Amino acid sequence: ELLFQIITEREERASIACATNAPFSEWGATFTDPRLAAAVVDRLTFNAHIINTGTSSYRLRTTRARKGAASP
Repeated sequence: ELLFQIITEREERASIACATNAPFSEWGATFTDPRLAAAVVDRLTFNAHIINTGTSSYRLRTTRARKGAASP
């Protein structure tokens, strides 16, 4: 909720830069409330320039591989 408050207060006054390895479709798992996730995405994407680099994260791939190896 704090991130939402920060974005809401800043969105009309200045630019916001945000970087993530997770697509917007996965943000619901990051935030405790799916409606809050949708509101954050809505504010970040309004009049936004979204740059998709198309590269995968080495760290995310390694973490997923470790979790997969640890599962029985």
